[in-house]
Amino acid sequence: QVQLVESGGGLVQAGGSLRLSCAASGRTFSMYAMGWFRQSPGKEREFVAAISRSGGTTDYPDSVKGRFTISRDNAKNMVYLQMNSLKPEDTAVYYCAAAITYSIGSAYTFQRNYPDWGQGIQVTVSS
Repeated sequence: QVQLVESGGGLVQAGGSLRLSCAASGRTFSMYAMGWFRQSPGKEREFVAAISRSGGTTDYPDSVKGRFTISRDNAKNMVYLQMNSLKPEDTAVYYCAAAITYSIGSAYTFQRNYPDWGQGIQVTVSS
């Protein structure tokens, strides 16, 4: 099991940028595929971004493609979500998630693939 702690959230105006960070505990971070999800009030939690163990594979839904970028630094046990051109509809609690896997190149888009989750961090985009 890995412990995940998100940081970097806050309030930003529409069109602005934020970078979320997720710090992972443990010495086996490179064994984990990582993902970001978000949940707005009254809505289901939804997929935002995923990255493979090696960082060579990433995936995004159409709603954020071209605006958000996921990256990771295995030496620092960190995963990041760079969010640009933010919109009010991006307002949500953002969660970091981890999935241990033998597959170096797989990025997972379904919540059920991720057994480990952070506590979440609020991102608010004002219009």
